[in-house]
Amino acid sequence: MQYQFNSSDFPRDPGVYLMKDEQNRIIYVGKAKNLRSRVSSYFRSSRDPSPKTRVMLGRVLQVDYITTTSEKEALLLEASLIKKHRPRYNIVLRDDKQYVLFRLDKSRPYPALELTRSARRDGSVYFGPFTSAAAARETMKVINRLFYLRKCGHKKFRNRVRPCLQHFIRRCPGPCCLDVSTEEYSREIRRLEMFLSGRSAELIKGMEKDMQEASRELDFEKAALLRDQIEAVKQTTKSQSVVFPGTGDMDVFAPVYVQGGMGIGVLFVRQGKVLDSKNFFWPEHHPENDQELQDTLASLLSQFYGPDSFIPEKILLPEKIHDPALLHLLMEYRKGKVRLVGARGESLKGLLNIARQNCEQHARDRRDAGTPFLAGVMGLEREPERIECIDVSHHAGRNTRMGVVTFVAGEPHKKDYRIYNLPSVSPGDDYQAMREFIKRRSRSSSPWPDLLLVDGGKGQLGTVQKALQDAGQEGLFALASIAKAETRARGGAQDQVYLPGRKYPLSLKPASPELLYLQRIRDEAHRFALGSMRNSLRRKSLQSDLEKIPGLGPKKVEALWKHFGSLQSILGASREELMQVPGFGPETAGRTARSLKEWNTTSSS
Repeated sequence: MQYQFNSSDFPRDPGVYLMKDEQNRIIYVGKAKNLRSRVSSYFRSSRDPSPKTRVMLGRVLQVDYITTTSEKEALLLEASLIKKHRPRYNIVLRDDKQYVLFRLDKSRPYPALELTRSARRDGSVYFGPFTSAAAARETMKVINRLFYLRKCGHKKFRNRVRPCLQHFIRRCPGPCCLDVSTEEYSREIRRLEMFLSGRSAELIKGMEKDMQEASRELDFEKAALLRDQIEAVKQTTKSQSVVFPGTGDMDVFAPVYVQGGMGIGVLFVRQGKVLDSKNFFWPEHHPENDQELQDTLASLLSQFYGPDSFIPEKILLPEKIHDPALLHLLMEYRKGKVRLVGARGESLKGLLNIARQNCEQHARDRRDAGTPFLAGVMGLEREPERIECIDVSHHAGRNTRMGVVTFVAGEPHKKDYRIYNLPSVSPGDDYQAMREFIKRRSRSSSPWPDLLLVDGGKGQLGTVQKALQDAGQEGLFALASIAKAETRARGGAQDQVYLPGRKYPLSLKPASPELLYLQRIRDEAHRFALGSMRNSLRRKSLQSDLEKIPGLGPKKVEALWKHFGSLQSILGASREELMQVPGFGPETAGRTARSLKEWNTTSSS
């Protein structure tokens, strides 16, 4: 039965429309300035839809809508619903994390450079972004060697009573305890900003002038320090060059068609230099015409940028997008002007070509590295992008819990890791634990996995399948299980992968990308579930030991957990940090610090 469109069912207001299939799953989300006009455009007899749209419409059994007060609100709601439900026919930005930035809070008298993932509109100066946190940390190490600035965080800075080692090795002037000239410190901050902004030549020229002035005033210690800084800056920047002069700061988005689908290459250009890049792939998405490509790019930008993102003034695209709602939203995020520009001129076209070539090369590298293709070996309709894996954990048959890990596009998605405590499960009954988990998981909201992987054999898989049937959710997502081999010796048995309704396991080669990928997910689920159980036991033991410390009752122990938030943070807390906890004076903090040190020593031995 196919959906029968009736225009009177839809208002002429702005909003979003949600297309659903026979299982009431959202398969497409779109925004509209006029809901009636936009939805009716799909079902006009005169319209010849693209093959992809034709297939999608064949699956639509219901179309719901949500009205908004403006087109901008519709854009925000569309992006939110796409991220939440991951509809089958939308382009979904799987990597929605914020990238690493350098933050310089100049409102403080002695600011320090710090790493952050959110660009708050608080007057701070931001530099970046870096897609790799490791690369950002390496850059920070270079900066710490080059510039004579404080290195500690604000909490340590406020509580220091004497300069740290960084001061004695001449990497920090020691403003925490010593009388440091704010004028001299501000001069060093300006040098740091010039370095991070790519103005190295201007920086070196100014430092050479300051060095000569220090020499004339017979301040040879300062002159020597500047001389060393100049040489270090020259060595650091000698391989850097302005690739595209005059382009300033911009983000570049270049679509490319690869591996039967679509990729987007992103470049982050700062002061004419390519600072970093990122690539995204959608194996089954292929815009059929220019309008579909424009809609795809607009949807991507609305998901890529958020209120905490660093947004440059210019965003370069193959063609300029005329979308007032999107432009207004980006300007609101940035608190300033934003331009969506098309590639005009050799420099801008050159940047697009670099982004395309980088994306194509990345696609080839993925293929050569043996990217797993589970759809083919499992007989699935499409490649599972989101995979959840479950593993039961308990302590001597008690305190049963279910660990759930999530992989998206081949990588761990740790913010969606979950632990389900199952106190009602009989000791050691893994099958009951799985039934209870499915009962609770089926009542939760999307995003649903494309594949649920069970750590176990045919028995565990059958239990999960039957629990889904009992919950009325059969077919909600694909199922598979992976059973550990009894031996991993050369020539011995290998891990077995089972599918529902199949008597024998899949025939997967021991070193095939598909089996290695599933083993990686299973091992991560086992590590997470076991680690959670051990942390729970350690927390109970630590809480009991903490309450034995004179002056520490349940309320103060709870204050510790509330302040530090994790077991590791409590165990590593110093006396000064403990004094920041409400109700902890110098004596209590000192006594607690000593006890934590003793507990750490005992538990590690």
